[in-house]
Amino acid sequence: MSGCVQRPCSARWSAAAALAVLCLTLPIGQQPATAEASAERPRDHLRRARVYLAAGDYRRAVEACQREVDEAPSAESYVYLTYVFQAIDGYLDHLAKIDRWVLVEQLFVNLATREAQDLVDPPDVLARIAKEIIQGSVRQQSDVSAAMAARLDEVAVARLWKQQTAWRTARPENWWAGVPEGWAW
Repeated sequence: MSGCVQRPCSARWSAAAALAVLCLTLPIGQQPATAEASAERPRDHLRRARVYLAAGDYRRAVEACQREVDEAPSAESYVYLTYVFQAIDGYLDHLAKIDRWVLVEQLFVNLATREAQDLVDPPDVLARIAKEIIQGSVRQQSDVSAAMAARLDEVAVARLWKQQTAWRTARPENWWAGVPEGWAW
C-alpha cells in the first residue's frame, strides 16, 4: 500500500521540480513567447523604420524593413522595403537639386558605416560618385523588392502604391522622411 502512495507523491515532486527548473532558467519577468507577442514584433520593426526615416538614418530603416520581410514576409513587407529604397533615391535627388553635396557624403557614410572600425578607416568618396553609386544600388534593389511584392499580391501592391503616390504628391519636398499616413507603421 505504501508503494501506491509513493508513486503519486513522486510524480508530484518530479512535476514540481521540473516547474522550478523552468522558473529558474527564465529571466525574471520573461514569459514564454506567444503568438500575440510574435505578431507584434514585426510591427515594431516598422515603427522603428518610421523613426529612422524621420532621423535620416536610412541604413537602419533598410535593416528594420529587411527584418520585417524576414519575420513576416508579405506583399506589404516587400512594398515597405521598396519604399525605403525609393526614399533614399528621392532624398538623394533632393540633395542634388539643392546642391547639398556634404549631406550626400553624410548619407554615404550612414549607409556604409556599421562598426567602430569604420571610425578609424572611414569610407571616404566624392559626393557625386557616392550619389551615383547609392542611387544605382537602391533603384536596382527597389525594382527587385517591388517585383517580389507584386508576385505575392498584386491587388495589395496596387493599393499601397496609390497611397504612396498620394503621399509623395502631398509632400514633394520631404516625402522620404516619413511614410504614408494609411500605413500602420
